[in-house]
Amino acid sequence: MANSPHDYLRRLAELDASIAGAQLPADALLERAAGLIAGRVGCRVSEAHTQISRIAQAQGCSAQEIAGDVLSTLESGLPLDARVVRAAIEEVLPDRPLVQQQPAEPGRAEVEMSADNGWVRTTQQVLAAVGGNHTAVTPVCDPDGRIRDFGIVAVSQSVVDPSGRRGDELIGCLVSEADPGLVGGPIWLAWQETLADRTPRRVGPLPYERTFGEATIAVPVVVQIHPVGPGLVNTWTRPDDQSRLSDRIAQTERLSRLGWGEWDLLSGEVVWSDEMYRIYEREPADGPLSGQQSRALWLAEDEPIHQQGAIAFGRGDTVDMTYRARIGGRTKHLRCVVDAVRDTTGRPIKVFGVIQDVTAQEINRADLARIELQLHEHRLSLRARDELAAQLQHIILPIPDGIIELPGLHAAVRYLPAEQASRVGGDWYHAAALGDGHVLIAIGDAAGHGIQAATTMARLRHALAALSITTTTDPAKLLSFLNRLLRAGDHNIATATAVIARYHPIDRTLVWAQAGHPPPLLSHEGSITALNRPRGPLLGALPEPVYDTATVRLNQSDVLLLYTDGLVEHREQPLADGFAAAIQTLRDAGEDPSLTDLVGRFRRANAEDDTCIMAVRPA
Repeated sequence: MANSPHDYLRRLAELDASIAGAQLPADALLERAAGLIAGRVGCRVSEAHTQISRIAQAQGCSAQEIAGDVLSTLESGLPLDARVVRAAIEEVLPDRPLVQQQPAEPGRAEVEMSADNGWVRTTQQVLAAVGGNHTAVTPVCDPDGRIRDFGIVAVSQSVVDPSGRRGDELIGCLVSEADPGLVGGPIWLAWQETLADRTPRRVGPLPYERTFGEATIAVPVVVQIHPVGPGLVNTWTRPDDQSRLSDRIAQTERLSRLGWGEWDLLSGEVVWSDEMYRIYEREPADGPLSGQQSRALWLAEDEPIHQQGAIAFGRGDTVDMTYRARIGGRTKHLRCVVDAVRDTTGRPIKVFGVIQDVTAQEINRADLARIELQLHEHRLSLRARDELAAQLQHIILPIPDGIIELPGLHAAVRYLPAEQASRVGGDWYHAAALGDGHVLIAIGDAAGHGIQAATTMARLRHALAALSITTTTDPAKLLSFLNRLLRAGDHNIATATAVIARYHPIDRTLVWAQAGHPPPLLSHEGSITALNRPRGPLLGALPEPVYDTATVRLNQSDVLLLYTDGLVEHREQPLADGFAAAIQTLRDAGEDPSLTDLVGRFRRANAEDDTCIMAVRPA
């Protein structure tokens, strides 16, 4: 084992006699070593010459041997521990350590004067406008030119130091003050080296310690270092950020059944996303379809749609059309949005396309249209109309027979139709897993009865499902969007009540909001309470309502009951009596009831109104 950094360097030289520096003439060898040391440490070249000579005299060898040892370390490209390299250079220059342990504390003005002011202002403006974590630093030097610290001259707004300062609060600070853990480490050394040779560097992945409350954890980071002007611009990323973003995009494509493609008209290159291959049921190894192959899948009846799209594209418009294609032995409905990058004359040079498989939506729309047509044709037959209305409701709102298994949550649903078949109502529920691991549950009641109420119910339920995938999962924001939906369009504004909740399986917290709806009932260790309702008016009642949220944590044995007003409201009895009956039913079920048995115990208070009941419990 080597007994000192100098011995370690000698051993490396023996193992790799082919190092380029060892083959240089003696004078050139000495000059290169002195230059590299001066660049790494921040001293003058003449000082490096002097120190090399002193070490050679003290160890009884030539200056060229010491220079060869230095080059063996700094130019060999061998994977050395940064601490060994640091110790070796410090031994070569013992009077000038790489980092002064207690640097003087210059003020903000000193940091700002260490770089060209015009460059600083430009860099600040650029970093303030971009996303991600970026910092710009400039060296702070002693009078003799030695780097003793770095000053922060610009940051992006998302950068936060260990003490919690962020953005403009960091500008003008020293790195040793803002993040002492960087001093003398691999990033610090890479900054010195980049300033010396003006070569961009990548450092990491390496552990970067961050403090969260009382806990300190090591977060892996990668730092891209680029010399710009008199300083350095650094980009800080986590190695898993890109893969997480790719997974999120891929998951969004799968949930939305949406793929994208690009066609470079200059090179002829065509690129498809993974979901595009799934839509066309094609192996990625076979590559994208050619234009001729794509056209061969189109149904001849849709040719006018493609002709209109071609005319719009020729005018320079963004094309948005839905057509049919024969894929895998069945007909698919595809929505296609196409745009292009064009040259100065308007000719396309690159085409971008997004394809969404909307077959399910189109089939549902066709089913609904067919049912509405049947209702119109049989308007003189009340019985036929009632049966079709019930069929419509069943299509829109299928009721599962057993337990709904969700991430970290079990749910059971029961639907109690009104005693009169013609009283088709607007009661609905929703229970689905979200792409981020959460669960969205909801229950609601559209005002009125019959086809109008069922139509409003369908709009709300399908809109909620779509918004929670494409827009937001915040319950209050979802209610705001549904309110806007009911008020849009015609003059006959529909109204409805609803409860929407987002459940986090890890900590069993439930964030919920309501719009004029009866409060959920919580059964907790034998005690049954109605949750305090956050602020939220009836859907459709106000143009700009405010919806608040509330949070409740569910224990493992807790049961939360969501329901529509038919369970507790009746015009001929006080509302308190309806609540008392529902609470007693929950109490009679015991502390650990089966959810399917529990929802089966309830009886509606109003025989003229439909009732929907959903019970949930942590899994």
